[in-house]
Amino acid sequence: MKGAEMEEQLAKGKILPLLLKLAIPSTIAQVVNALYSMVDRIYIGHMEGVGTIALTGLGLTLPIILIITAFSYLVGMGGAPLLSIRLGEKDYEGAAVLQGNSFSMLLALGVLLTVLFYFFCGPILRIFGASEEALPYAASYLRIYVLGTIPVMISMGMNSFLNAQGYTTLGTLTVVIGAVLNLILDPIFIYTFHMGIAGAAIATVIAQLVSAVWVLILLLFSKKIIIRIRLKDMAVKWYNVKKICALGVSNFAFLANDSLVQILMNLLLRKWCVDIATGDMYIGCLTIIYSMYQIFFMPLKGITQGTQPIAGYCFGAGDYGRLKKTVHYARICSMVCATTMWAFFMLFPKQVAGLFTTDATLLDTCTSSIRIAFCFNFVLGMQMVNQHMFVAMGNAKLSLIFALMRKVFVMIPLVLLFPYFMGAYGVFLAEPVSNIITVVVTYICFSRYMKGLLQGQSRRERVV
Repeated sequence: MKGAEMEEQLAKGKILPLLLKLAIPSTIAQVVNALYSMVDRIYIGHMEGVGTIALTGLGLTLPIILIITAFSYLVGMGGAPLLSIRLGEKDYEGAAVLQGNSFSMLLALGVLLTVLFYFFCGPILRIFGASEEALPYAASYLRIYVLGTIPVMISMGMNSFLNAQGYTTLGTLTVVIGAVLNLILDPIFIYTFHMGIAGAAIATVIAQLVSAVWVLILLLFSKKIIIRIRLKDMAVKWYNVKKICALGVSNFAFLANDSLVQILMNLLLRKWCVDIATGDMYIGCLTIIYSMYQIFFMPLKGITQGTQPIAGYCFGAGDYGRLKKTVHYARICSMVCATTMWAFFMLFPKQVAGLFTTDATLLDTCTSSIRIAFCFNFVLGMQMVNQHMFVAMGNAKLSLIFALMRKVFVMIPLVLLFPYFMGAYGVFLAEPVSNIITVVVTYICFSRYMKGLLQGQSRRERVV
């Protein structure tokens, strides 16, 4: 679909069919995106003799991987909604400059993060709770993974600009290409070349590099794209940097908070376990649970990303009635998806955990822990839409507040408190309880915000 046709669809197309058209490819892309790290964990967890401790080592690297992803989202999820709003305002030159500045920001941040995590990964992993047994596996994976930071950030960050222009199918291919390649390369490097956990990292970096090249070819040369990357737009303008960071900081905070909370949970599991071996086992269990959380969140993120171009365009064009309908349909789709996944994980926790390990003790621990960790997660469908629509409408302040609320203001106090009553299992209960609290607050605030927009539009129409 050409740029003018896509813009016409965003402005006037039937909302539910358009939402599904954009959300389904985005959802597929997000689910496939989870396969990047999921495939690594599945293969590593089944390494003969060392699978459980290697899985624990990989789990210790997740906070750093989340930080790298968070910076990708800071730029991608900050710049892409602004681009959609500019398209709604017919400001094509402003949209091009935003996209070019975002690309420059990703390159600069990629260099900084590569240097930081490559040279200081050992001390950082020890701070994060790595035991002497798990540290070699964690360091071996991380040192290779961070060498691919720049392509990781380009593939994740710039793919948002494909989605923001309505080309979610092309965005899906970005992720599918990398994930399929990773799926093929993992067993080759891990088992055929006998490289173990280092081989998993090499496979992931190669896959992300290919994804990054695909994105750049599209944004540089494809005639289908509405806004392409131009060299003259890459000169950084600080007011754009501020706008991008202000809007992207909520998505950044969402993942950075995940990183912070996972570090804290690793440390608390060490504290509440009787010995180092038990602590390593619970951290391995947490790695599996977070892998399941990735599966759970990815379809919800796909729905919100598919909704974002429509919502951002309607907001930029001042069509708040159409915006309200878009949010309504997004909530229904997201809640149905969340409830279905919640039921599956609650019914079959041992079978899902069995994808990652054959260790009988770890499987038993995971079965009870997964049910605790997911007990209230059916509410997250509503929460994701409420939070991310503030981003789509360019409201940096409220999107940041709600991104911080769930993890920092609610979950961290709970994760510190609950273990006193439930031991290690209390660490897992904190997240679902925080989800219930946060969804109530965000629903009330978003409903009031939307009501204010509609009342303001109604008053302007009466004046005219």
